[in-house]
Amino acid sequence: MTPLPHDRYCDEIAHQVGLLRTVLTSGADLSATVPTCPDWSLERLVRHTGGALRWTETMVRTRAREEVPEDRVPLGEGPGNAAELDAWLAETGDLLVATLREAGPDAEVWSWAGIPTSGFWARRMTHELTIHRADAVLAAGQPYELAADIAADAVDEWLQIVEFVQRTMPHDAARELRGPGRSIHLHATDGTWGTVVELTEDGIVRRSGHEKATVALRGPLTSVLLAFYRRLPLDSPELEVVGERELLEFWLERATFG
Repeated sequence: MTPLPHDRYCDEIAHQVGLLRTVLTSGADLSATVPTCPDWSLERLVRHTGGALRWTETMVRTRAREEVPEDRVPLGEGPGNAAELDAWLAETGDLLVATLREAGPDAEVWSWAGIPTSGFWARRMTHELTIHRADAVLAAGQPYELAADIAADAVDEWLQIVEFVQRTMPHDAARELRGPGRSIHLHATDGTWGTVVELTEDGIVRRSGHEKATVALRGPLTSVLLAFYRRLPLDSPELEVVGERELLEFWLERATFG
């Protein structure tokens, strides 16, 4: 479960920005409510995502040693319509990708997850885009596809974050994801990918592969990813839950992220 190469993340950020721009230029209603983020419109979702990319670009470019307050990040001209929002997002993606490529994966940059490198931010922003683009296409009623290596890495990164939270934030809801004798198997039915998440007294333990577990979530890899991020209901026809569904629901209530 090694992260992907730095250039792969840079390429994917550029790709995901392009796909998100396609949603904007397809005539989608920017005022439409995003079903998976019901407090946001599609426009608010895109502004949030672009703002996160610009915040990250500022931190990596300046090699920030501590968190940069969001109000110190120049967001550029406030977009007023779909065309201006699209142009702003395109510029945002270009800025971030250029900065990440120049920094490489090992530049020292503050992060909140114990990995103070530019490589952390390349990975994090890849999946920030991956998931929020899913939110956008769901709001626009469009299909969603994702490369298998990116989908698998998104699951792995999320589990790594849960591990970090369990180690460093003992009062977080993630502390309830402890205890012996429980496990979750994520099984992609359209390939060989699989991951097992074991809940232990010391925190979660994750490993690649397939094995019998307390509960299994089965389906195409992208569908498993979206369900694991609570973007797709467990009752969706492309998914199958085998075993103790209550454990999977318990997990999803306490380990949400993104």
